[in-house]
Amino acid sequence: MSAHAPSDDSFHGHAHFAVPPPGVTVRHDWTLPEVRALYALPLLELIHKAQTVHRAVFQDNKVQLCSLLSIKTGGCPEDCGYCPQAARHHTGVKAEKLMPVESVLASAAQARAAGATRFCMGAAWREVKDGPQFDSVLEMVKGVKALGMEACATLGMLSESQAKRLREAGLSAYNHNLDTSAEHYGDIITTRTYEDRLRTLERVRKAGISVCSGGIIGLGESVEDRCGLLLTLANQEVHPESVPINALVAVKGTPLESQKPVESVEMVRTIATARLLMPLSMVRLSAGRKQMNEEAQLLCMLAGANSIFFGDKLLTTGNPEYAQDMALLEKAGIRPLEPDTSR
Repeated sequence: MSAHAPSDDSFHGHAHFAVPPPGVTVRHDWTLPEVRALYALPLLELIHKAQTVHRAVFQDNKVQLCSLLSIKTGGCPEDCGYCPQAARHHTGVKAEKLMPVESVLASAAQARAAGATRFCMGAAWREVKDGPQFDSVLEMVKGVKALGMEACATLGMLSESQAKRLREAGLSAYNHNLDTSAEHYGDIITTRTYEDRLRTLERVRKAGISVCSGGIIGLGESVEDRCGLLLTLANQEVHPESVPINALVAVKGTPLESQKPVESVEMVRTIATARLLMPLSMVRLSAGRKQMNEEAQLLCMLAGANSIFFGDKLLTTGNPEYAQDMALLEKAGIRPLEPDTSR
């Protein structure tokens, strides 16, 4: 396989390369001082470094459009301090049943028609439990793949056998964010450990599913925590193929409702650092985008973000409207990645 040979699960040049392109080095031995030094570079220098790497890897400079649907909303037994879906937080989000397979696939078809090449399905579960609901999710995965899209899911913790069944159904990617650094994690979540999250990522990787794992900034963490999160991701034996970078959307009724909004510059720094640490990964500009103006979003793309979620909601929080997104990309001359109609 040549340096520019894509994996089988890539779309039109947005590939995960078996060997990095010339001039791009992939490392798994970063130190915290090195990551902090990158993050602290003068902003324009940091962006320049990140864009140079980004251009070497993703030469077409297109942006992948992803759609995210909450297939099972609310009622989660976890205590994640940022999440409006936790049953113990009083946010007005009501617990709902798992959506019917047909409804999910109708939403997927609509997203594909609008230009999405990845369809993500999120369920507010602590962990996957075998039975009719999981069987329904497997049918959803099969249906999304049949539409010619990447199928992604985020369902909580997985066992090895569940990860294997998802892979057999055709799941392209599994999202399981680390959220923050190991040191700060206990201040945000107490109902599962950091090791629990890492074990789920190991099971996903072992099953042959691509890993989608990133975090959230604006949780009251320090810069060292932010860099620690990126360090943990970048020092995995295989980098996550997809790294979502989220800015906290502070929701009334959650323990983090009073957190100050993340400054756009901090989002840009985090994305640029992620791009330098994990040069072959898709870096996804995720939650919090509604709070950013157009210039800030474009700066994130310049810094290495090459994927956005579109649609009016990200699970239960607002997202820029589709028409706004398309107008922004058109003004900037950025083309969305095309769906693969051959599948």
